[in-house]
Amino acid sequence: MNLFNSLRQREADNKPIRIGIIGAGTFGEMFLAQARLTPGMKLVGVAELDLVKARQACLDAGWPAEAIGSESSSSAINDGAAGGKIILTDNPEALIKADLDVVIEITGRAEAGAYHAWTAIENGKHVIMVNIEADALVGRVLNQKAGEKGLIYSLAYGDQPAIICELIDWARTIGVEVVCAGKGTRYQPEYRYSTPETVWEHFGFSEAQLASGKFNPQMYNSFLDGTKSAIEMCALANASGLVPQPAGLGFPPVGVQDLANVLKPLSAGGILEHGGTVEVVASEQRDGSPIEGHMRWGVYVVFRATSGHMRRFLAMHDFVKDASGEYGAAYRPYHLIGLELGISVATVALRGEATGTAGCLVADVAAVAKKDLKTGDSLDGEGGYTVYGRLVRADQSITGDYLPIGLSQGGKLRRPVTKDSILTYQDVTLDVNTFSYRMRRRLEDDFKSGISH
Repeated sequence: MNLFNSLRQREADNKPIRIGIIGAGTFGEMFLAQARLTPGMKLVGVAELDLVKARQACLDAGWPAEAIGSESSSSAINDGAAGGKIILTDNPEALIKADLDVVIEITGRAEAGAYHAWTAIENGKHVIMVNIEADALVGRVLNQKAGEKGLIYSLAYGDQPAIICELIDWARTIGVEVVCAGKGTRYQPEYRYSTPETVWEHFGFSEAQLASGKFNPQMYNSFLDGTKSAIEMCALANASGLVPQPAGLGFPPVGVQDLANVLKPLSAGGILEHGGTVEVVASEQRDGSPIEGHMRWGVYVVFRATSGHMRRFLAMHDFVKDASGEYGAAYRPYHLIGLELGISVATVALRGEATGTAGCLVADVAAVAKKDLKTGDSLDGEGGYTVYGRLVRADQSITGDYLPIGLSQGGKLRRPVTKDSILTYQDVTLDVNTFSYRMRRRLEDDFKSGISH
């Protein structure tokens, strides 16, 4: 409750939190805008392969042109930052090795994210992982590495998993049983097979918006086809210990007032095969009609009041609850992504705490064929034409040799795979020399030997 006061004190002491950002996309630009105005934070630099893009992001975020510099070595980055500038570089390792407290990874690519986070930890930096793709793939390994170094590896507040972790922590701290937690999204079953060519007809963006060039069709398609939801719920599960349902995500159409009525176990009149799980709710009915009080942008937790005293108390208040009064729900109708990222920066650097982290390994995201695939076909990864991601239990994924969605891009089919089948390592040829592949295999080997769970 005192983060802002602590930040003001750091400002007064001239000891701001020194921050480096890797990736200058939408999430990063939002944080660039907010951090410029927040006391106790100093943006040292931004690493981005496209320096023109990085400069424009800084300008759009309100940084004056004269305050933006460009350097390629760690010492030059430090010197430029000491002169009051935010330094742009196309060399992420140089930024990582500069004088920083926190590295924020926002590239969105699992290979890059895994390498940058590992390198940052090796160089004594806390890591905030906006790159949820890397976290779903190897977050457990990165968290263990940070712990060995006395550092923090954290999910990013503003993104749904970290905000849901906060709701779960609230529920557990007040003594209720967490039954289900998750978020809302727009979903229809046919979206599973959407491609970068069909994505915009479902999203409803205007021609003017698309003409800005800031909308990546494959990235947005990963939201539409359910892959991003699976990745986010994987990160949430591994941060909270909530175990996925046997069928993964069902995307039931549920509004705010029905959260506690629907998202409870079958034995209690709900739809869940077991409690202590995650689910994403659809914001519209299967016929496309809207749901009153939809959760498209929101997050929630459903809990069970285990004492009669608490049930009586809830019954006295205008709280979201089921007919029995045993199950209740708390929710937040929005998330502001990069605009809220400063909460993670302050929590990690000032309190030494993560806003959610991969503390266990109970969930994974498997690659599933969007269409019949034939020998020799190349996979194009998350949000593409060939595969979508399905949330699965980690033990089933690892013992079954499921191909993680985070390793799927660039894989070549060794044999045919039918539509809607989970791919395995045996189905594809992968580049075994990538950093993320080697780290992932280490995680799997540790899991099989009982180290990681």
